[in-house]
Amino acid sequence: MSLNVKLRRMRKKPPAGWDAIESTLEEFEQKMRDAETDSHEGKRKSEAVWPIFRINHQRSRYIYDLYYKKEEISKELYQFCIDGKFVDAQLIAKWKKQGYENLCCVRCVQARDTNFGTNCVCRVPRAKIDSDRVIECVHCGCRGCSG
Repeated sequence: MSLNVKLRRMRKKPPAGWDAIESTLEEFEQKMRDAETDSHEGKRKSEAVWPIFRINHQRSRYIYDLYYKKEEISKELYQFCIDGKFVDAQLIAKWKKQGYENLCCVRCVQARDTNFGTNCVCRVPRAKIDSDRVIECVHCGCRGCSG
């Protein structure tokens, strides 16, 4: 679904500043379409969705940084992006909390998705993991987002 289709569904005119971020969001949308139609041959079932999680993270981080770090977009435009589901609102809500600033995806903090009812392995600090082992999250492919 392209950005234009999402805009028509919202039936609201985009706020000022939309022109500045529209091209970047369109690029992310194109990357997302490419990742969705990419071949899954030779990949594990979970590996097929890793690029989608990464693109979702990049797109959400882009808007988050523009609003909270650089303060280059207005609150109206930020809220418009959330309402239009151009970004992952739950992920951004986690980024605002201490200790979750670099969280890769929301599934990594959901205890119900793990075997032992704990957080994902990528949430374990790198200092507590053997440095010679490469550990990847089963859900999103992250190699450690806790720092």
